[in-house]
Amino acid sequence: MIAPEADVLVSLKKLSKVYRMGVQDVVAIGGIDLDIRQGEYVAIMGHSGSGKSTLLNILGCLDRPTGGRYMLGGEDVSVMNDDALSEIRNRRIGFIFQSFNLIHGLSIEENIEVPLFYQGVRRSVRRQRSTELARLVGLGGRLGHRPRELSGGQQQRVAIARALANEPLVLLADEPTGNLDTETGKKIEDILIALNRNRGITLIVVTHNPSLAGRMSQHIGLSDGRIYVSE
Repeated sequence: MIAPEADVLVSLKKLSKVYRMGVQDVVAIGGIDLDIRQGEYVAIMGHSGSGKSTLLNILGCLDRPTGGRYMLGGEDVSVMNDDALSEIRNRRIGFIFQSFNLIHGLSIEENIEVPLFYQGVRRSVRRQRSTELARLVGLGGRLGHRPRELSGGQQQRVAIARALANEPLVLLADEPTGNLDTETGKKIEDILIALNRNRGITLIVVTHNPSLAGRMSQHIGLSDGRIYVSE
């Protein structure tokens, strides 16, 4: 897919990832090209072992490509060292996980604040930001609660708010409705869609959920580490 350079937020050029398994090389990502424009809502789909998780980990700067180039917001992150990648993760990327990954010993307010804490943001600013984001996802009255006191859908709302705390360039979500029932999953879909449509947030989502995928602007199919794109 070719997009105007000024609009490109994520650009992959001949990106590859190869793992060494004993005496064999296993190709997880096989030299893919992809541009994602700012403000797009993208679904990554494919069967187990197709390379979805590997691609998402590279996009999230949790793993490095073996070859090719990954540009994020005009920066070549594929050549960065560990410290620079950590900085990119903390300031430019928001993560939403299937299992929520909340810290159970912290309140909802404190969970949302975590990315800002690691950035050294002062407490008063963190509290203001967490309150705003809790209200945005419909949890303004639950700031003092702990994760175990919330339903699965409410915990995922907290995870979404936390992912937004650092005002990231892109939100990456790994099966965000995978642990939720159909009705609750639909509510999470609506929140994600609203973030994209109302705030212009770029979303890249790994999903097996046809309802969620069907509402996205672009579908990326992976099979054996190779990519095909359909509008």
